[in-house]
Amino acid sequence: MIQPNFFIVLFGATEVFLLAIMSYDHYVAICKPLYYVTIMNSRVCRVLILCCLVSGLLIILPPFGLSLRLEFVIDYFVCDASLILKNSCSAIWFIEQLVMVCAVLTLIMALVCVVLSYIYTSKTILNLPFAQQRKKAFSTCSSHIIVVSITFGRCIFVYIKLSSKDEVYINKAVSLLTTSVAALYL
Repeated sequence: MIQPNFFIVLFGATEVFLLAIMSYDHYVAICKPLYYVTIMNSRVCRVLILCCLVSGLLIILPPFGLSLRLEFVIDYFVCDASLILKNSCSAIWFIEQLVMVCAVLTLIMALVCVVLSYIYTSKTILNLPFAQQRKKAFSTCSSHIIVVSITFGRCIFVYIKLSSKDEVYINKAVSLLTTSVAALYL
C-alpha cells in the first residue's frame, strides 16, 4: 500500500520544479512577449508539467523505496522524509544520506533555474522605458517570488539540524506557514 507520505513528498518535490517552470514562464512573458504564444504553447506546457511530475517521482523513489519497511509513530503537521526517518528504530544512515542528497540536488537545480530566470527578467524589466511598465512587470513576478521564498525557506529549515526539543514545533510552524500563507499569494 502506498503511504500518504508518498504523495506529500511527491507533490512537494513536484512543487519545487513547478516553481522553477513558473519563473521560466515569467521570463518568457517579460523578456520575449512577442514570442510567448509560440514558446509557451499548450503542448510545451503539458510537457513541462509532465516533466515536473516525472522529476518529482525520480527524486523521491530511491529514498522512499528504501524506507517502506520502517515502522514508526509521527507527531508532525507534514510528514517530511527526513523527519519520519528520525523516528525509526532501524539503521537509517544510508537512507538519511540519500534523502539529503536528493533534497539538496532538487533545491539547487530548481533554485538555479529560478535565480537565472529572474536575473534575465529583472534586466529586461529595468530596461523598460516607463516606470509604469516596470511597476506592472515587477508586480507580475512579486507573488511568485514570495511563494518561492516561502517554499525554499521551508525546505532549508526542514533540513537544518535543530535541537530535538525545538525541532518539532519549528517544523510544524514552518510547514503551516507554507501550506496556508503561500496559498494566499497564488
